[in-house]
Amino acid sequence: MTPTCSGTRRVHIVIYPGFKALEAIGALTVFNYANAQLAANGIAPHYALHLVAPSGGAVQSDTLVHMQAEGLRDSLKPHTALIVGARDIDTAVQQHRLIVDWCRHAAHQVERLVGVCSGAFFLAQAGVLDTLQATTHWSVASRLAADFPAVQVNADAIFIQQGRIWTCAGVTAAIDLSLALVEQDLGQPLALSVARELVVYLKRPGGQSQFSQHLGSQMTPHAGVKALQLWILQHLDQPLTLEVLANRANMSSRNLRRVFQRETNSTPAAFIERARLERARRLLADGEAALKRVAAQCGFTSEDNMRRVFQRHLGVTPKAYKVQYNGP
Repeated sequence: MTPTCSGTRRVHIVIYPGFKALEAIGALTVFNYANAQLAANGIAPHYALHLVAPSGGAVQSDTLVHMQAEGLRDSLKPHTALIVGARDIDTAVQQHRLIVDWCRHAAHQVERLVGVCSGAFFLAQAGVLDTLQATTHWSVASRLAADFPAVQVNADAIFIQQGRIWTCAGVTAAIDLSLALVEQDLGQPLALSVARELVVYLKRPGGQSQFSQHLGSQMTPHAGVKALQLWILQHLDQPLTLEVLANRANMSSRNLRRVFQRETNSTPAAFIERARLERARRLLADGEAALKRVAAQCGFTSEDNMRRVFQRHLGVTPKAYKVQYNGP
């Protein structure tokens, strides 16, 4: 189905010295490619894209890249505004109070206000996130929760929508969120075309974890627990009882549970469940159609058990998850 558009929507990508270049470029690219897909169907561009900053001119990013921006004060009111993050977000928020003030007013005027990665701190400082669920880059999530206790921080989500306020995790999650916005505006088929052109999945569900279990295991400092985690990841299709794991680790079941919890902040059972979920996600995203076979390969006791795990962690069924990546 060819999408139709009801007027051009002005999109602001808000940057400032030290902003994360990949977040701004990722979002701009998604919207630009959406316009290109429309043009290929003889439809006028849907997005009018603008880089804006506290001061107009060339703005240095966290890399060698400079981006040319309009002045925030002089810009027109957008339909959608994305505030990107920075490596040193504390300094950025302190130095650019204009963005904080702008967010405070924009929250009641724009249709969508987005805190990308640590850009959520600008929204939090403005009071925009009070009482709302929000996410940010995993490395600063605990600080966001500590500094702004009125915000309900979900450190595990890729992105979260709360009415007209959106927040997302770090860096490449800006692409996931931008695809979600395009899908909301122009429909899933067009957003899927953009994702395919960018060679990314459409789209990681907002509730999907920022971490993979593989990354989690690499970050575990305890050599014995790390070795056990890697072994678990290689044997997910097998029964992995606590007794089996304890024998593998040469520990008692009680001691293994205690040490694993201390070193990973997770029980062995929870780690295994998330690892099985990740494997199932990869198989379904790669086009594996037989849910029963996926469940067996991932070590779920049944297809029903796999469906319950998907719904608990992602809020969708395995079948719906597969359709989201590969179409019906």
